[in-house]
Amino acid sequence: MLKGVIVALYLVLSCMSYGQNNINDYKYIIVPKKFDVFKETNAHKTSTLVKYLLDQKGFPVIYDDALPDELNKNRCLGLLVSLVDDSSMFATKTIITFEDCEGELVFKTLQGKSRSKVYKEAYTEAIKESMRSFDQISYTYEGKSEATEPITVSFKNDVKKLPEHSETSTKDAMVKESVVKSNTERPMVVQEATTENQFYESKEPVASDIKMAENPAPKKLKIRKPNKEDILYAQSLPNGYQLVDSAPKIRMRLLKSSKDNIYMVKEDSKNGIVYLKDDKWIFEYYEGDKLMQKELNIKF
Repeated sequence: MLKGVIVALYLVLSCMSYGQNNINDYKYIIVPKKFDVFKETNAHKTSTLVKYLLDQKGFPVIYDDALPDELNKNRCLGLLVSLVDDSSMFATKTIITFEDCEGELVFKTLQGKSRSKVYKEAYTEAIKESMRSFDQISYTYEGKSEATEPITVSFKNDVKKLPEHSETSTKDAMVKESVVKSNTERPMVVQEATTENQFYESKEPVASDIKMAENPAPKKLKIRKPNKEDILYAQSLPNGYQLVDSAPKIRMRLLKSSKDNIYMVKEDSKNGIVYLKDDKWIFEYYEGDKLMQKELNIKF
């Protein structure tokens, strides 16, 4: 039995090593805002969660509607993330896959599983478990997706050998005559450099009266200020904190992440992240497709 476990562990580590080498060949990881297994955009906050978790693990993640110019020109610079939903009646099961520009599978995570009956919690737990496949992977772009194959020209079959055995002077003369005739039929290419066959085209810019439209300054995301009386008291948990108001009532739970002062939020109504910015705690979350920010008054 122990031997079987060792073999299985070896196969998993080998697949992870192979997947890491392949992922390092690509410059971008593309997360769709709507996975094919769902009918709604960012259903159960799955797109937001997948992008956030990959970003936390050091991958260059972008949404599919915000591709940079070089990726639009060369789609093969990126890998497209897909969510495979193998859920049953009793459990939510997910697998994260990475495919190249030709639809070939490059990497596949282990299956994540959750028995929660609440969809948001179930997909969150299952996806996080799937993402554990990246715990031992460190991403470093190696630029192979930008490399081009060198063109190799071979004249191997263009030269014919003459028979090695001795020939008579008559056959030697016939060979020489054949070579001369071949050269006559294929004359040398001569480059003509006359004024009639050359022209000059000016590439200097021409003045134009067309004025560029001025782009309006991007709107800054407004942060909602907390009420002075709305104080949340942090109570320590094994994996983070729970925030309690003066009622007392548990308002939300903060789960630790791999980064200091960045917590994942577990709340009935909405999920997101809480992070420290300029000595202020900011709660960032989505309302529909709109990104929101709210300042929290937390007492630790």
